[in-house]
Amino acid sequence: MHWQTARFQIDLSRPRVMGIVNLTPDSFSDGGQHASAEAGIAHCKRLVEEEGADMLDVGGESSRPGAQALSDDEEWSRVAPVLARAVQLGVPISIDTCKPELMRRALLEGADIINDIHALERPGALEVLAQHPTAGVCLMHMRGEPQTMQSLTDYVNVVAEVAAYLQVRALAAQAVGIGAERIVLDPGYGFAKTTEQNVTLLARQAELLSLKMPLLVGWSRKRTLGDLTGRPVAERLAAGLAAALAAIERGAVIVRTHDVAPTVDVIKIWQALRDNQRLNSEGQES
Repeated sequence: MHWQTARFQIDLSRPRVMGIVNLTPDSFSDGGQHASAEAGIAHCKRLVEEEGADMLDVGGESSRPGAQALSDDEEWSRVAPVLARAVQLGVPISIDTCKPELMRRALLEGADIINDIHALERPGALEVLAQHPTAGVCLMHMRGEPQTMQSLTDYVNVVAEVAAYLQVRALAAQAVGIGAERIVLDPGYGFAKTTEQNVTLLARQAELLSLKMPLLVGWSRKRTLGDLTGRPVAERLAAGLAAALAAIERGAVIVRTHDVAPTVDVIKIWQALRDNQRLNSEGQES
């Protein structure tokens, strides 16, 4: 299984780590830490060269509950200088945005992937990706906007409804010429979902594999982890790693995280065990 992106065909035969680069003053866990261009560029280099990120996700606008929207120009002013340097690091670069104009600018400046919390629903978004021959896209499930999503958690069957939405959005993308090999899906943990719904979705995440597209997940430092453990944001590493591993066991192939190095280590152990199991199985069959 591969994910086709603008410059790279990403091998998904093993789980990959997407490092988060928040260029925002108000993100829920690391707001302001990398808000300057210099700090953002240094963080990109550290995640790739020291921590082992397979790809980066660069965002200029917070999507935390209650976050306020930015203008196109304000968001681009945060993203552009970091993107210009990040594309030189030799890994795929994703831009976390729901604005079609930002998508267009980012792809022109060398971005490989668009990661859209609105799954290309905004007018013009599908067309921007359709006009690019190979750019990757991540379609995420959510309801409403960051300001309203926490009040939109009325589901009859959260897993079935998430799956149905993602299928509709994937079909919409393919209908305008975005090839299936360019698409990954994100169930949107923490977005318009209660703690109980997030747990249910993770427990039954393997059901989303019926959509026949790779799954990307983001559990890093999220509120549900705090609700379950009683830990503040700064103390949710262990819980986040446990959730990421559970997601991988249930079919996720890309983990989006703030904590790259520990996640890379967890996946190395998981992969070693998986490879050993496969070799033993093949030996018994022969």
